[in-house]
Amino acid sequence: MNAIAARAVASTPAVRGQCFHCGESLSTQAWQVEIDGRRESVCCAGCAAAANWIREAGLADYYRLRQHDSNRVDADLGDFRSWDRDDVQRGHVLATPTGCEITLAVEGLRCAACAWLIDRALSREDGVDHVSVNAITGRLRLAWQPQRTRLSHLLATLAGLGYRPHLAGGEALERARRSERNTLLLRLGLALLAATQAMMFSEALYLDSAHEMSLATRDLFRWLTFLVCTPVVVYSGAPFFTGMLREWRQRRVGMDTLAASSIGLAYLASLEETVRGGAQVWFDAAAMFVLFLLTARLLERFARQRAGAQVDLLARAQPALAWRVDGARCEQVPIGELRTSDVVRVPADASVPADGELLDASAAFNEALLTGEATPCRKQRGDRVHAGSIADRQPVQVRVTAIGAATRLSQIQRLVERAQAQRPALARRADRLAGVFVLAMIVAALATFAYWSQHDVGRAFAIGLSVLVAACPCALSLAVPAALSTASDVLAREGVLVIGDEAIERLAGIDTVLLDKTGTLTRGAPTLLRTETFAELDAGQARQWAAALQRDNRHPLASAFGDSDLVAAEQKLHPGLGIEGVLGQRRLRLGRADFAAAGSDDGAVWLGDGAVALARFEVRDALRDDARACVDRLRALGLKVAVISGDAEPAVREICAALAIDDYRSRQGPEDKLARIREWQARGHRVLMLGDGINDAPVLAGADVSMAMGQGSALAQGAADVLLLGERLTRLPLAIALARRTQALIRQNIAWALLYNIVAVAIAAAGWVHPGLAALGMAGSSLLVTLNALRLRRGTATPA
Repeated sequence: MNAIAARAVASTPAVRGQCFHCGESLSTQAWQVEIDGRRESVCCAGCAAAANWIREAGLADYYRLRQHDSNRVDADLGDFRSWDRDDVQRGHVLATPTGCEITLAVEGLRCAACAWLIDRALSREDGVDHVSVNAITGRLRLAWQPQRTRLSHLLATLAGLGYRPHLAGGEALERARRSERNTLLLRLGLALLAATQAMMFSEALYLDSAHEMSLATRDLFRWLTFLVCTPVVVYSGAPFFTGMLREWRQRRVGMDTLAASSIGLAYLASLEETVRGGAQVWFDAAAMFVLFLLTARLLERFARQRAGAQVDLLARAQPALAWRVDGARCEQVPIGELRTSDVVRVPADASVPADGELLDASAAFNEALLTGEATPCRKQRGDRVHAGSIADRQPVQVRVTAIGAATRLSQIQRLVERAQAQRPALARRADRLAGVFVLAMIVAALATFAYWSQHDVGRAFAIGLSVLVAACPCALSLAVPAALSTASDVLAREGVLVIGDEAIERLAGIDTVLLDKTGTLTRGAPTLLRTETFAELDAGQARQWAAALQRDNRHPLASAFGDSDLVAAEQKLHPGLGIEGVLGQRRLRLGRADFAAAGSDDGAVWLGDGAVALARFEVRDALRDDARACVDRLRALGLKVAVISGDAEPAVREICAALAIDDYRSRQGPEDKLARIREWQARGHRVLMLGDGINDAPVLAGADVSMAMGQGSALAQGAADVLLLGERLTRLPLAIALARRTQALIRQNIAWALLYNIVAVAIAAAGWVHPGLAALGMAGSSLLVTLNALRLRRGTATPA
């Protein structure tokens, strides 16, 4: 592809505008390509190569079909040769009769035109058996013959178009997902085909209102309908019958009981009427009910798939391979071979393979997937770099400090999986309500049948069946989980991770927000302003001792003193007071004046032996840029805002004055903070506590909703109900506002579902609705509930 660029692309002065291929701004020098007889400007040699390849391959229609700009293409496409190694492919590649098959997650796959281009481009390659691209899930399934072409060559072609490949989940997981999806689609397709055919046969019977059709012809149509509907009931409807048996084993009744009962009754009663030559059959109703129920289940699966996409994105963030540096030699190895202290080279715009510390002087990293922050984060030598973040526009070197399950990416992924695995309490209550509703509707259907048996025995069964179908609480069962899963997914994409199973429900009801100061309202990166020493101790030695005492301490103040070659023994943390340890033969303390030097607390950090002062440090932690905006938006939501902090009164007063917060408490230890929360709760308030997750576990546990800034300790402990993964505090009011919208939407869904079921049952009981139309109404109500839940995705962008 680069060869095409070399011979076909001429460098010319740029005109102002955007790149024709990727949409980025043109620089001072641009390239020209010819597409459909017009000369277009592109921003770089990589985009020029891609555009020329698309043109020469006869795929220029891509530019007409696409809904989004393409991705920028680096001239250096990267080396994919390691993807041909057996140890890399193991667990991801499936053997097929003709070769191999792999499923890849494709970065930059945005629309149907992207899928069309990838399909056409790879299908043209020699040795490719099959290409399947899903623009919704961002996945590519590729089958090829290794003896005719290498996987690395195909991936280079893909990258040359601007689409970066990543290993998706393991081969077994992908196979299970495909099997589940294909089985559901097969059941749905069979039900659609059979229900349509059954309606055609039934229409002939319905039109014979004058009873002029011969009995032989009538019976023929009925037996044909029976043959068409049998595979629908037996195969397509099997999930509902197995679900009913599962509910019975659990000694409860639910939606599957009602659904399977309706399907089974319609089918068996129709068969009986066909055998004995009865007046009416309902095969078409049974087939339509299965069709509409499967459609509702497909919608539910789609909603679950969208909610679960965050786990896939996190899994995709970590590359399968890493460039390990060994002296002057650089080799590409699977990330499983990395060890702590290894040095890795991360190419420009590539993902960091493991947690580590930056070795270069400075670099920027895009941490959008980990924190939701769209702006690249600038880091300096020695700063922590996280697996899954992307080196922004320049290659970097990183020394590995954590691998595998110990990385922050893995911790976030485990928390997301745990949150998605648990069923929220509100959803469990909705299930119990649906169970009671099912029992009531079964009684209503029996009562309806009994009533009509006394007044019009010929219509009694059909009307009772209509009641049973109309009563199916599909919409009621979907009302809560559809809204909660959508809300959790939206918040996760904004960098707000919901952990507690009742977090969204309780978050919507809070009226008071208590904020910690250090690391929450402030940046958590204090700077040392002034050092004052006593007892003939020089400032450098004082800082060394302070740094040694703070070594491995997670408190933000630890970073103010830098690193030290000294190691303190017998370290002991005193929450709210400071830390002590032994240096040489001397026991020292660092913290408040009354703790470290038996002095009067003045807000500074003191070094001493508990009785005699050795040094005094003045430290300052700057306010976060969006702290004022956060507080203003919390007040706009009608919330009371207060601050409780372990810092000295002058520092807390200064911060609160800048934020116009009158209610604050200083020098509060964990017990004092917990008592403050209990005080608010005793007055009838519902309290949210936001802290940095450090030394605050008891306090967080005591709040109605606990929220932590998503740093290392909070992730490891999982103590909070909600984690703010990014640095922006404005996500706090966003989360509260979305939780309130979710609660309102859940009430709408439940009200609609109950209203629909009550009205539909009443109409069905009056004999005005055919069972097939009742099934259509049930599916329509489920669709409405799901679409209503998806409205939560609108208008949730985090303010800057």
